[in-house]
Amino acid sequence: MNTSNSKETSDRIAHLAAVVLRRAGAAHQEKELAGSALAQHHTTKQTSQAIGSLAAKVLGSRAACHEAKELAGCVLSQVRHLQGSAPAN
Repeated sequence: MNTSNSKETSDRIAHLAAVVLRRAGAAHQEKELAGSALAQHHTTKQTSQAIGSLAAKVLGSRAACHEAKELAGCVLSQVRHLQGSAPAN
């Protein structure tokens, strides 16, 4: 059973996500995170476990840029939590 996560992407992060998606040189991972963040702007959608794992990796990476980490933090805070499941490491 899923528990509700009422967080949604802010207007500022949605704008950042749109900029990243339009940027030709943006890395695939950045675009994945941007797409997820934008999909959660003014909707009830939540981050999947797969995108949550990607976001956690980006946050732990020294090579990731500030924008990627900002998007990762946003989508990670919106991960769909499964009731009764242990947090992933």
